[in-house]
Amino acid sequence: MKNGYESRRLLDQYLLFHYGSAEQILQGSHLDWQPDHEGLHFSVATVFSTLIFDLISEKQEGSLRALDVGCAVGRSSFELSRLCGEVMALDYSQAFIHAAQQLQQGQPMRVMRYGEGQVGSELDVSLPTGVAAERIKFEVGDAMNLREDLGSFDLVHAANLLCRLSEPMRFLERLPALVKPGGQLVLATPCSWSEEFTPLENQPSGTTLDLIRSSLGEAFELKRELELPFVIRDHARKFQISTSQTTVWLRK
Repeated sequence: MKNGYESRRLLDQYLLFHYGSAEQILQGSHLDWQPDHEGLHFSVATVFSTLIFDLISEKQEGSLRALDVGCAVGRSSFELSRLCGEVMALDYSQAFIHAAQQLQQGQPMRVMRYGEGQVGSELDVSLPTGVAAERIKFEVGDAMNLREDLGSFDLVHAANLLCRLSEPMRFLERLPALVKPGGQLVLATPCSWSEEFTPLENQPSGTTLDLIRSSLGEAFELKRELELPFVIRDHARKFQISTSQTTVWLRK
């Protein structure tokens, strides 16, 4: 199946979504939003607004091992590196991983921000300050076919991934082996199921949370549930405005 996440336009869109400032994202729009709108900082919020680190002692900081599945162009992976000693970051898109690696090396990425049609302006996005980029290993990987030698992790993070998988159960069934006892799992999904990505027979018959509960309930305890907004710019007059159902689980 062709991977639609390799196009240059989508790469530009995700780089702006992950690394653009509020002013850069909103420039030219007629939306009356404040720069601190939470939806403009989603890739940071899935790490820090979930309060996952309030269960981690200072002694553990810097020694934690994290896995970021579906990391896209890597912003959440860089945020995880602030407190984790090792971050494995995987995405199915080679273009996304290549961009994350360039940023990791300190190279700004040139992004086209569209006004309308093919008309736009170019800008640069860069690595956020204060991250420990050297702690991250970016790698192309398939969430439904994760390699067996990954090992286990203190924290597994997967944002806006589940409803883009053709066989989501294959990923959910792998999670108990990936999270260490006492470790944490963060799952965020807008529950935007579509036959473009997931055949109807592989979509939940009920709610997405019911599917996750039935899959994880024996191995995990649900600790938190919240809705995190996110905003993706298509062009100056069109923005995708959604919320992601975000759950935090503790491995039993």
